[in-house]
Amino acid sequence: MTKKIQAIRGMNDILPDQTRDWQKVERTLHRVLANYGYKEIRLPLLEMTALFQRSIGEATDIVEKEMYTFQDLNGDSLTLRPEGTASCVRAVLQHNLLTQGIQRLWYYGPMFRHERPQKGRYRQFYQFGVETLGVPGPDVDAELIFMTARFWQELGLKGLQLELNSLGSPESRANYREALVAFFTKHQSALDEDSQRRMHTNPLRILDSKNPQIQDLINEAPQILDYLDDESCRHFDLLQNLLNKVGIAYKINPRLVRGLDYYTRTVFEWTTDQLGAQGTVCAGGRYDGLIEQLGGSATPAAGFALGLDRLIALLKDKSLIELQISIDAYLVAVGIQAEEQALYLAEELRTKIPTIRLQVNYNGGNFKNQLKKADRSGARWALILGENEITQNIVGIKYLRDTQPQQFIPQNRLPDYINQQLKG
Repeated sequence: MTKKIQAIRGMNDILPDQTRDWQKVERTLHRVLANYGYKEIRLPLLEMTALFQRSIGEATDIVEKEMYTFQDLNGDSLTLRPEGTASCVRAVLQHNLLTQGIQRLWYYGPMFRHERPQKGRYRQFYQFGVETLGVPGPDVDAELIFMTARFWQELGLKGLQLELNSLGSPESRANYREALVAFFTKHQSALDEDSQRRMHTNPLRILDSKNPQIQDLINEAPQILDYLDDESCRHFDLLQNLLNKVGIAYKINPRLVRGLDYYTRTVFEWTTDQLGAQGTVCAGGRYDGLIEQLGGSATPAAGFALGLDRLIALLKDKSLIELQISIDAYLVAVGIQAEEQALYLAEELRTKIPTIRLQVNYNGGNFKNQLKKADRSGARWALILGENEITQNIVGIKYLRDTQPQQFIPQNRLPDYINQQLKG
C-alpha cells in the first residue's frame, strides 16, 4: 500500500469545522482596525534573507536558528518571513509611502519559524500585524494598546495581563548592555550554556530565559529602567499617564526585552497563564531606528503583532467562540424531480436573499435521513421539497431550533417569508 503523505510537522491544516472560528475572530479584528483608521497592506511570503538579518539582528535566535532560508535558481538567498514588521517597512520604503504622510497599516497571514512544535508554537503560524509610521510621541503607543484592549473587549475575552517596559534610546540601551555583560561575567559559571553564548552576542535575551535554575540570578541583574535617558523616561511616564486615564491596568516588567534587535523605548506584551509556556498572545513596541537602518530617512514607528493561533486556542478554552457550524436553511429534496427543482429553488433564493446561508442536500436519501443531516448542519430551518410540494407549488418549512409548527409557504412567497424571518 502506498504510504500517505502527511503535513510537515508544525504546519497544521485548519479544517472546515475550525475555519468559522477563525473567520469570526478575523472579522472582529478587521472591524476594530477600520474603526481606528488603519488600512490593509498585503505582503509577500518570501523576502531577501538580508532584510531579516539587518532588521531582526544576526545574533537573535530567529536569524541564528529559526529561519527557513534557501537559495533560489538565481543564487539569491531567500527566506520565508519569520515576522511581518521588516516586510512592512521594506514595502513602505520601496513604494515611497512615507511621502504621503503618516502610515497606519495592518497585515495578516502566515509566518514561518523552524522551532520545536508545541501548543501555541508552530512552524507555520498566523499573525495580525499593525504598524504606525511617522508618529514620535507616546500617544501612538497608547493608541496601539487601546486598540488591543478593544480587541479583547469585542471578543469577550477577560483575564489578559498587560506587561510594559522601556528599552530607552540606542545609547542608553548600549550602556545597559555593558552593565549587563559586566554583571553576568562575574557569575558566568552559574549561567547555562545558552545564556553564556548570548552574553557576548545578545545579553538582553538572557533576561528572557525560562530556565528556572538561573531565575534568582536574573532577578539580581541590573534593571534597564535605571539606565534610561531623560527623554525616554518622559516618554514612558507620559505613556503610563495615558493608560491610567483610560483605566487600562498594566504591570511594569523590567525584564521584558522582546526578542528582536530593532525595538526602542516602549515594549509591551499581553500575556495569559492559560496556554502553558506560550503565554504571550500579543506583543509590540517602538522601533524608531528601523526605517533608517533599512535605507530610509529617520522616521519614528511603532506596532504590534497578535498571534491568531494562540488567541483562538484561548477563546476556545474559555468557550467564547462557537464550535458548531451554523447555517440558515438546509434544503431537503425527496425524489428525482424534487432534487432537480431544488437546485433552481436554491439559486432563486440566493439571488433574492443575498445574505442567506443555504445548503442543498446531495446524494439523495430518504426523508428521515435528510432531516437528520439538516439537524446536524446547525441550520435554523429545513426547507422541504417533495412530490406533494411540487404538485401544490409550495415549500415546507420545519423549524429545527424551536417549537414552532411546520409551515407550508407558496413558492412565489418563499423569499419574502424567509427574508422576514431573517430580519426578525
